[in-house]
Amino acid sequence: MRRFKREFGWEVAQSTMCDWVDSCCQLLDPLYNTLKQKILESDYIQADESPIKVLDKDKKGSTHQGYQWVYRNPLQGLVLFNYHKGRGQHGYKEILLNYQGYLQCDGYQVYDKIGQQQGITLVGCLAHARRKFFDAKDNDSTIVNKILEQIQKIYLEEREIKKIAKEDLALKQKLREEKIAPKLEQIKTWIEAQSIKVLPKSAVGKAMSYYLNQYPKIKAITLDPRLELDNNLIENAIRPLALGRKNYLFAGSHKGAQNIAIMYSLFASCKINNVNPQEWLKDVLEKIPDYNIQKLEELLPNNWIQNHK
Repeated sequence: MRRFKREFGWEVAQSTMCDWVDSCCQLLDPLYNTLKQKILESDYIQADESPIKVLDKDKKGSTHQGYQWVYRNPLQGLVLFNYHKGRGQHGYKEILLNYQGYLQCDGYQVYDKIGQQQGITLVGCLAHARRKFFDAKDNDSTIVNKILEQIQKIYLEEREIKKIAKEDLALKQKLREEKIAPKLEQIKTWIEAQSIKVLPKSAVGKAMSYYLNQYPKIKAITLDPRLELDNNLIENAIRPLALGRKNYLFAGSHKGAQNIAIMYSLFASCKINNVNPQEWLKDVLEKIPDYNIQKLEELLPNNWIQNHK
């Protein structure tokens, strides 16, 4: 609104701008669905969820706690935000009902239910496990520092492996099995020995329990050389949503929350692929009304930039 006033001397009504956004999202909806399809065609995706407040029209002056479920295809650099009214299992069912492959996530129990689906292998997040220990430093710094040191060594090994193996996935897999898998096992063994010395409900006790409970999923990181050690890539994609909440505070409706999901999905994918979102949006909005729906994949940010070199 300020930009319009500054550059054009025109004060645009907020309702007018909301209508513009809604109209844009209607045009982009087929492309959003194509994005969803491309992400789910991958056999490796990362998942996370983040809250968003939505104005509740049934209760004047109150807001509803909705959630943006976020999925990232690390191999193609695509991100999908999908709004749902809650954080329960219905949020993922409509997206992952027929998904087959690796699903990397944190320890939220709903993901364990997803993992019961045939064809899905849950992969853990080493950064989440590390964070539990970091937050417990004041509780028992001796134990925590020991574990943090071991986890740091794993990340250093991973960095060195990537330098050595480059695009050689077979070599990367071999080096991970030799250097990273044993270290993950050593941490587990050490925690099992130390856990009897701490209170189970203490901060460090809970961090230990988290690692042990998540260990089968954390160990799964070494099943495929394409898998990341953690979910940091998808957390980076979610960060603009957290910043946005501070600015707009809440979505005006459930439809508005899904419009946010459409725009965040496409703009986040632009960012990952180093595409200027303003140039991309202008070009796509001009083309999409008459574009062959069978070729919409060409307009996704990861393909669009190749067609504009």
